[in-house]
Amino acid sequence: MKIKVGVLFGGKSVEHEISIISALQAIQSLDPQKYDVIPIYVTKNNEFYTGYAVGDIAYYRGDIKDLLKISQRVLLVNDQNRVKLIAYPRKRFSSGYVDYIDVAFPVVHGTNVEDGTLQGFLKMLNIPYVGCDVLSSAVGMDKYVMKTVLKDNGIPVLDCKCYTGNQYDLDNEAVVNEIETAIGYPAIVKPVNLGSSIGISKANDRAKLYEALDTAFCYAGKVLVERAVQNLKEINCSVLGDYEEAEASECEEPINADEILSFKDKYLGQSGSGGAKGGAKDGKLGAKGGAKGSKGSGMASLSRKIPADITDAQRSTIRDLAVKAFKVLGCSGVSRIDFMMDSKTGEIWLNEINTIPGSLSFYLWEPVGVPYGALLDRMIALALKREREEESITYAFDSNVLQGVSFGGGAKGAKGSKGGKM
Repeated sequence: MKIKVGVLFGGKSVEHEISIISALQAIQSLDPQKYDVIPIYVTKNNEFYTGYAVGDIAYYRGDIKDLLKISQRVLLVNDQNRVKLIAYPRKRFSSGYVDYIDVAFPVVHGTNVEDGTLQGFLKMLNIPYVGCDVLSSAVGMDKYVMKTVLKDNGIPVLDCKCYTGNQYDLDNEAVVNEIETAIGYPAIVKPVNLGSSIGISKANDRAKLYEALDTAFCYAGKVLVERAVQNLKEINCSVLGDYEEAEASECEEPINADEILSFKDKYLGQSGSGGAKGGAKDGKLGAKGGAKGSKGSGMASLSRKIPADITDAQRSTIRDLAVKAFKVLGCSGVSRIDFMMDSKTGEIWLNEINTIPGSLSFYLWEPVGVPYGALLDRMIALALKREREEESITYAFDSNVLQGVSFGGGAKGAKGSKGGKM
């Protein structure tokens, strides 16, 4: 019997559109002999929709309202230990039943979805879900918290400063003065919880620093500031597994047009050599995802060198650090870990982790003999493994504590009642 996989994508995030691309790439590579795939689109207002149009990239080119008109809004409901998709609003004299799913596969990016929010919702539904759990998703999304955890475990990261929007509003001059003293120029300013290079700026002087901070605070309530690495070479590596066993992919070297790898570089530029095979034709995403020379095919369309132009020793160091960080953060499924290197000194720092990377980093696994379909199989298997492990844990404790509780005159009389304090 085939497994029903609900692929969730979209959501209330500035990376909403990138999520759509990543998800539809994945859907086309899930083996139809093993899985029945139910695409579930999450609007920017966090409404769930399914239907044939939801799984077709062509319908996202126009007005989303037109897509929603021909799709079915649903609610995810746990009913007798099965997660059902129930039509909303439900028609009179109808059960509202649309379908069910055995496993949830979130392919989402950014705040409100990748940061543990969606994972917590799925956990409450008691459904196995692919990828990182609530805690590792949340820690991985918050760049400052992530850095502190990694630093405490001996993984090299750049020193940084973190500020809230309230601190900046109350005394922006004090914030800038502290950054100049602690970090200096050039400095990198970034929202603490966003990906896809959104809101990131490089400041070479005081005026640019104010501008960079203003930009970053448009996208997040907290920002992180760290020094810019001189002679920067960026190296990315993906990791597949869980807290027990994990392995590293091939390393890539993104080729950026600007000083910082921008959103435009990642998603709107044309791919160069090393691009993924099998691309976008007549508006459809190829079975293997991004296209060589295609536009808008997610991270697979980024210009890159695969393998990265680094020594064998540097490659080994980066892959080892990637696996260590993945395990330290308690990740599961596939993550992409981004590193920075000073090409002259050879120093290496871990920059950030993407717990649900663009295009699921399939292009980094194919060079080491793991085709996209096999990658997705292993991610689903890891989700089911975690579910089996959690089923062995006791979450209930029998006690008679409620038998002795009395609130006297009811809820209004609870204050001062005896035996009712907890």
